[in-house]
This record gives sequence, structure tokens and C-alpha cells, in this order.
Amino acid sequence: MNPGEELPAPKQPDALPSSAPAGELPPPGHRYPARPVHLPEPTYWPFFLAIGITFIGWGLISTWLITVGGVIVLIISLIGWINILRHEQD
Repeated sequence: MNPGEELPAPKQPDALPSSAPAGELPPPGHRYPARPVHLPEPTYWPFFLAIGITFIGWGLISTWLITVGGVIVLIISLIGWINILRHEQD
């Protein structure tokens, strides 16, 4: 590309859904729905997973007992978190 040339204009997707008549916008909620529509319920499992990872790291520099405890906390919290996500209703 030469220094004097202009860049081509970017192609913009169609902003209106095909069902909207020309010159009229659909209601704001139907233009661009927020994603995700359904948010999962709050849970403490990610916190305990992070605590387990922290204990594993701490145990690697101190003693194996803390590492074992961290692995146990990590496994229990991972199973709990996955179990909640598996049984979530849409």
C-alpha cells in the first residue's frame, strides 16, 4: 500500500433485524439482546478452588501436609462447582 492511498471503509453488518420495517427501529430489548441471557447462581466454589491452589503452592515451598490439604480442597471444590453447573436449569 502506498503512503498516499486511503484505507477501504470497513464493512458494517446490517444493524436492523430483517423483520423491522424500513425507517422504524424495533424495541430496544429486541435490537441487541444481552448475552448471556441466563447467568448462573453465585457460589462459593471458585473461592475454595483458589484456596486449594494457594495451599498447593504454599505446601510446595513448606511441607507436604499443606500440599495434600490443598489437593483435597481443590478436588472437593472442583467436584462441587462442576456438580452445580451440571444441574443448572436453563
